Amino acid sequence: MSTGELLNIQPQELQFPFELRKQISCSLQLSNKTDEYVAFKVKTTNPKKYCVRPNTGIVFPRSTCDVIVTMQAQKEAPADMQCKDKFLLQSVVASAGATSKDITAEMFNKESGHHVEECKLRVLYVPPPRPPSPVREGSEEDSSPRVSVSENGHANSSEYPAASRTFTERDEPPDASSEARARLIATLTEEKNIAIQQNNKLRKELELLKRHAKRNQGGIPFLYVVLVGLIGMILGYLLKTT
Repeated sequence: MSTGELLNIQPQELQFPFELRKQISCSLQLSNKTDEYVAFKVKTTNPKKYCVRPNTGIVFPRSTCDVIVTMQAQKEAPADMQCKDKFLLQSVVASAGATSKDITAEMFNKESGHHVEECKLRVLYVPPPRPPSPVREGSEEDSSPRVSVSENGHANSSEYPAASRTFTERDEPPDASSEARARLIATLTEEKNIAIQQNNKLRKELELLKRHAKRNQGGIPFLYVVLVGLIGMILGYLLKTT
């Protein structure tokens, strides 16, 4: 895990079970350990090869956010299964109540005096899970089964173009079903993150109202408390279903 002043990033390496002509995805978890709203941006040295969802966003105070990185199908295997691609994750404190629509490129400009935290991530190819070896039926001479076993012999941000959200048409992988699954996973992940953040925001607003009521020796209207409770239950149900 990478631990910075703003975000904890896990894992530190992006591992892809490499298979030819197959789209592969892995995930990053960003944990905001501060009481501030933190904006993040993901860049990569090879933007045409990867799809990052979301590639920019806001992590609410004391909350987490999942980022899905998808590598498009490859036609050739690299020499010695080594990959030189790298990712750069930048994070900066945003204004309270900020959303992804409020993120600008200027926020991540160090020359403008912004404190930008950066984390460089490597890409690793790992062998895919090996399927079980088939068992052949014994011949007439030898009825014992024979098992067939296969033989297998601080970072310069200008180096990292912005990671893309989607592939262009010419970069579309041939495996449409894999792409559909990746899109579904990314959509569900975004909905989960939004629901978690909204739930956390409602809880914080309720706590602030309670504190304000105590200071004023007043009370929160019972109907408002019931309404907030119902919203929290609905969000909790949505999280379980996703």
